[in-house]
Amino acid sequence: MSVALRLATMSDLPIILDIYNQTIPSHQVTADLKPVTVEQRRPWFLSHTAEHYPMWVVMQDEMVVGWLSLSPFYGRAAYEKTAEVSVYLDRSVQGQGIGSQVLEMIPAQLPAIGLTTVVAYIFSSNLPSIKLFEKFGYEQWGFLPAVAEFNGRTNDLVILGQHFN
Repeated sequence: MSVALRLATMSDLPIILDIYNQTIPSHQVTADLKPVTVEQRRPWFLSHTAEHYPMWVVMQDEMVVGWLSLSPFYGRAAYEKTAEVSVYLDRSVQGQGIGSQVLEMIPAQLPAIGLTTVVAYIFSSNLPSIKLFEKFGYEQWGFLPAVAEFNGRTNDLVILGQHFN
């Protein structure tokens, strides 16, 4: 079943956070340790603009089943053509090929927003996400050992990247 992207609106923020908060207990996807609220994430949401660092919701049959965001990589002017990508899918649709469909759509979005390089930060224990990004040509550009700690257990961070020129 195919999916489409739609620019996210403020009314999407609760479902975006619901999907995000689903991932926290696994300690495999995000470094947050407790659920986040709409109030906490409002500034983050508003920092995404359609012109340069957009956020989309992933739509399937008129329902939001995930989200995709492109965020500033490092906050300095020389990096403005590079973005960090985040893709989150509702647990009910994971494993159905939707992540592949979403990653397939990214290159077509980049020229209009002036981006040429995309990086992804993925925990080394999250092998499904690493394999998904590698399937679409992302390569390992960095490795940060034991930079995250969850209940006394450390996790490495893999930096994957790709140029789209």
